Amino acid sequence: MRLSDRDPQVGADELVDAMVPPPRFDDVSFDSYIPNPDEPSQAAAVKACQAFVERVGARKKRWSLFGRSEDEGKPGLYLDGGFGVGKTHLLASIWHSVPGPKAYGTFVEVTNLVGVLGFVEAVKRLSEHRLLAIDEFELDDPGDTMLVTRLLKELTAAGVFVAATSNTLPDKLGEGRFAAADFLREIQTVSAKFDVVRVDGPDYRHRGLPDAPPPMSDGELTTRAESMPGATLDDFDELCAALARIHPSRYGRLVDGVTAVHLRDVKAAPDQAVALRLVAFGDRLYDRDVPVAVSGRPLSDLFSEEMLRGGYRKKYLRAVSRLVALSRPS
Repeated sequence: MRLSDRDPQVGADELVDAMVPPPRFDDVSFDSYIPNPDEPSQAAAVKACQAFVERVGARKKRWSLFGRSEDEGKPGLYLDGGFGVGKTHLLASIWHSVPGPKAYGTFVEVTNLVGVLGFVEAVKRLSEHRLLAIDEFELDDPGDTMLVTRLLKELTAAGVFVAATSNTLPDKLGEGRFAAADFLREIQTVSAKFDVVRVDGPDYRHRGLPDAPPPMSDGELTTRAESMPGATLDDFDELCAALARIHPSRYGRLVDGVTAVHLRDVKAAPDQAVALRLVAFGDRLYDRDVPVAVSGRPLSDLFSEEMLRGGYRKKYLRAVSRLVALSRPS
């Protein structure tokens, strides 16, 4: 079975219904989040998230021409920190703790929802929710910046609370990626919606664990893939071409039912566009806890040193962290 032969489709209504935490985070809670005793910000973040949940739960829907009253505080909570500190665990715990209606999605899934439904219809549907949780919040281009500014303004005015995770402080969004200074007002508008909670610490996925296993030979990789029911085997270049024709919001559907992914002749991403698609693809594999095995270059070499020095450095490091974790023998 090859991922590059698949053509996943997701309808508009299904997009809305599917806005729930990914399978990896089906059963998480604040109780199952174990703060690192050496990082006090983690325990403090749990308390901040629980306080936010209480505010959301106590909210009474109020429609007003003037939006939210001042005494209600900021409508958003923004979890900022490095990769592997449990921000997504905390975001999903918020979602599970809040009564519905509610929606959860990655940043790219939320922006795609607006693209599919249209802005007015997306606002209409999401305005009926008590909470919108956005994972991997990032402004990668001017279009996203303008869209998200308008969306958050409309939703928070309608009484929707927003919780988000990111590797970048809200007033630094877009930095190093486009002419962010030209959109400073929009970025500041987004930032003003959130109380920022810092979550520090080392990447839990790699505490005391060995490095990723070395790549297999092509023959070993093929034998392994053929021995596993539900596994896929793709040439790396062909998978990259397939990811280019599939919207990133459908990458989750692409790997539904897959038990393991095998990639032959892995090499460094040739350009930024391919690299960012691989980040989104890796995130969906991690969400679903799908093991990964490769031949060619190791997964730690997916992104060049030049890319790792650029504006998407944090995204690339997060992707490497997650993919290496998936490549370790269980």
